[in-house]
Amino acid sequence: MSSSSSGSRAPLDAGFRDGGVSHWFEAAGRPAPGPRLPGPRDADVCVVGAGYTGLWTAYYLKRARPGLRIVVLEREFAGFGASGRNGGWVLGELAGSRERYAARHGRPAAIALQRAMFRAVDEVVRVAAAEGIDAGLVKGGVLYVARNAAQRARLAAMVAEARAWGWTDGDLVPLPAAERAGRLRVAGATGAAWSPHGARAQPAALVRGLARTVRDLGVEVYERTPVLRIDPRRGRVPATAVTPHGSVAAEYVLRATEGFTAGLPGHRRDLLPMNSSMIVTTPLPGAVWDAIGWERRELLGDMAHYYMYAQRTADDRIAFGGRGRPYRYGSRVDDAGRTAPATVDALWTTLTAMFPAVAGEGRVAHAWSGVLGVPRDWCAAAAVDRASGLGHAGGYTGHGVATANLAGRTLRDLVLGEGTELTALPWVGRRVRRWEPEPLRWLGVHAMYALYRAADARESASGAAGTSVLARLADAINGHP
Repeated sequence: MSSSSSGSRAPLDAGFRDGGVSHWFEAAGRPAPGPRLPGPRDADVCVVGAGYTGLWTAYYLKRARPGLRIVVLEREFAGFGASGRNGGWVLGELAGSRERYAARHGRPAAIALQRAMFRAVDEVVRVAAAEGIDAGLVKGGVLYVARNAAQRARLAAMVAEARAWGWTDGDLVPLPAAERAGRLRVAGATGAAWSPHGARAQPAALVRGLARTVRDLGVEVYERTPVLRIDPRRGRVPATAVTPHGSVAAEYVLRATEGFTAGLPGHRRDLLPMNSSMIVTTPLPGAVWDAIGWERRELLGDMAHYYMYAQRTADDRIAFGGRGRPYRYGSRVDDAGRTAPATVDALWTTLTAMFPAVAGEGRVAHAWSGVLGVPRDWCAAAAVDRASGLGHAGGYTGHGVATANLAGRTLRDLVLGEGTELTALPWVGRRVRRWEPEPLRWLGVHAMYALYRAADARESASGAAGTSVLARLADAINGHP
């Protein structure tokens, strides 16, 4: 989220809501929670977490082996976490650093993972169509804009680096000013690049459709069933997910808890729950869209350090996100999704700086927040340990809508013991060190984002083409290569 804004107060709609999961569930309909686990169960596979990762995993396992007994356990209801709160970006970017993946497994492996991510976008679109899931999917690609000299230099560097890693003009292309303006008119834009590997989605509709589909396939999904701990296989005693309503014993227990992982015993420092916030406008009139464009429904991001992400929704709103309060001490999570007024104001100010036509016509209808899972090296992982019967996938660092699909197919192959091109990808079995204990964790994250905000402000004010030294210091804290 750029810090070049003036700090105006956001106009709130008369029916404005703060929190309550997300606008997406308000639009799609908040589901009545399904049944709790009725008692002890035996299964072939137990999945902990009914978000995208858990549901995709159950879907692909059941499609591959219809006879498998699969149980999914969810603390609240399917999609309650990041799967129902995200920006609706089905994006083909790596969840992590290509350099880090290549350092351990070689350059071809990192390129193979990137290509698998590109294909994951099409796979989400394909399955949604095949299963009759109406999630508002439009594959308009993703547009990255620069709004000052430093951002323009980073945009050029991003394109050059992508070329060095095998991306072609068909994967990412700089846009001339005339074509940029013909697609989407962002005030102050000095450069743009477009990739076809992205699709807009209505996140809650997608996760609700997946939940319905796996239930129809015979997967048992139990909601309002918190998992208290996960025990590995011990001798002849199978792996077990323990809940207040009974335990599920299974050959494999797969953890798909992403930003909520820190709440499980023994996992507090595995993934840091990073907070992200969003606002959505009231529906905007035709005159505003005439001024903005956005007819192709591209995803929209920028090159700021404190970046934003946005989409034009199916009902002609702008959904606009960025970092709010990035991290709560002790890896605590506010699952009510409340968003500080200052964050709402900052998001609105950035939105209207990019699209001045919205200022006089739109209001903020809803604000919400959610958490995403961040590993210490910012690289996602998927793994199944056949000895312990435990597996997991996560650490998507904000790229989870498409990455979770790839994770589901990868966990399927790992559980079934099949060596495939997916199980050979470099994120499989990846291990990283845990996050630092408090207060170092809290201090590091807040220092990092304070530096990024200051770097954005300095770059915007100075007009210099180089990235601020403050951002480089933040990268060092962050652990970027």
